[in-house]
Amino acid sequence: MARNLVFILALTSLCIGLAAADWNILNKKSKNRDASSLKKYCESWRINVELNNIKDFEVVPQECVDYVKHYMTSSQYTADSERTIEEVRLYLSSCCTLEGDGKDAWIFDVDDTLLSTIPYYKKHGFGGEKLNATVFESWMKQSKAPALDHTLKFFHEIKDKGIKIFLISSRSETLRSATVENLINAGYHGWSSLILRGLEDDFMKVQQYKSKARRALTKAGYRIWGIIGDQWSSVEGLPGAKRTFKLPNSMYYLS
Repeated sequence: MARNLVFILALTSLCIGLAAADWNILNKKSKNRDASSLKKYCESWRINVELNNIKDFEVVPQECVDYVKHYMTSSQYTADSERTIEEVRLYLSSCCTLEGDGKDAWIFDVDDTLLSTIPYYKKHGFGGEKLNATVFESWMKQSKAPALDHTLKFFHEIKDKGIKIFLISSRSETLRSATVENLINAGYHGWSSLILRGLEDDFMKVQQYKSKARRALTKAGYRIWGIIGDQWSSVEGLPGAKRTFKLPNSMYYLS
């Protein structure tokens, strides 16, 4: 009887241990993950992308595509983005003594900062498909990307303060006309310069290219008070800004 009791207790302990392991949201190999634990895993994956703990991924994990889709098209995504912009406004209310000499500057990224690529990704798996650059550029040439309302309003607030606006995008120089047309159609105007990747930048990582662009601005005497982008490569690297702000985007990663 005692031997049977010991056996039962050991078996129970083993089952509890296995169940606990199955509930580990980082255990990607679990075959019995239910909807609740899958949701936790995918939310954890998305948050760690935003925290820059998960880097250089080519596609969203297939089991998480629906969760990324749900988030990027949800009111939560809008609320998170709007909160970022509110923090920028709070920063600007006390951070900066503008010199009024035309050298106060602010940098915006373009895609998923000023213009939304969600219409493209709706047709291409919300990051679940490996990006086809040719198809993506063909979509960009249509100049139909909608504005992100939270940054559109802030863009004009910045401009009205007399701060020079620089747009630094990882788009190719060959897309200049389409990009300008798209920005104007979406309601943006009055930026000082749109910086795009030339042939000499093709072999650089995005972060290196954007750092190079900022270096040119600082050498020209500009004071960069802030940067807003949806990728870490838009806000990291030297020279930096006095403050950087990242908008949410878990559909893709540009290093």
